[in-house]
Amino acid sequence: MSEIRTVCVYCGSGPGADPAFMAAAARFGELLAKEKVGLVYGGGSKGLMGAVASAVLEHGGHVTGIIPEFLKTKERIKAGAQEIIVTADMHERKRIMFERADAFVTLPGGIGTLEELVEQLTWAQLGRHTKPILMANIAGFWDPLLTVIEHMGKAGFLHSPETFKYLVTGNVDEIIPLLRKAAAIRPKTADYDTIEKL
Repeated sequence: MSEIRTVCVYCGSGPGADPAFMAAAARFGELLAKEKVGLVYGGGSKGLMGAVASAVLEHGGHVTGIIPEFLKTKERIKAGAQEIIVTADMHERKRIMFERADAFVTLPGGIGTLEELVEQLTWAQLGRHTKPILMANIAGFWDPLLTVIEHMGKAGFLHSPETFKYLVTGNVDEIIPLLRKAAAIRPKTADYDTIEKL
């Protein structure tokens, strides 16, 4: 059994075209704070990233932002975050985000968000970690990806179904309960949950 003390949130640095995306980000930030679950995220103050972090802070929660040096100006570091870690590059950023998180939640976003999600799914499939991974399918945003994953499975390219696991919900209020339920039953051995073994 594992406790969810921190959640790494991957999401867009822009607001997206649907107001439901920003509303979901703000609501999730509020829930993280109320449930006393710390936010680990990309450190920016814009878009969905900023909305999640602002809501966590507004409701008394803890924010850890992790941002590479070259994005400090472009994404504007979130003022008020209790902890900001500036990294040398994206690889270091992702490693620290992984190490600081007990679970991963992906809100809508662009190529970078997709890449981060797929990386966690890949590592889980390879047996490198057992931390819960959840796609917040706000307004059906992740439906095309879910269709592609289903297609890959039917085509015979998804191995290790026992490790290729992820959660999906379109209801933000369900996210933390689903993560806690998954964490309570997840296996944990010395071989798991260390990025150095990748």
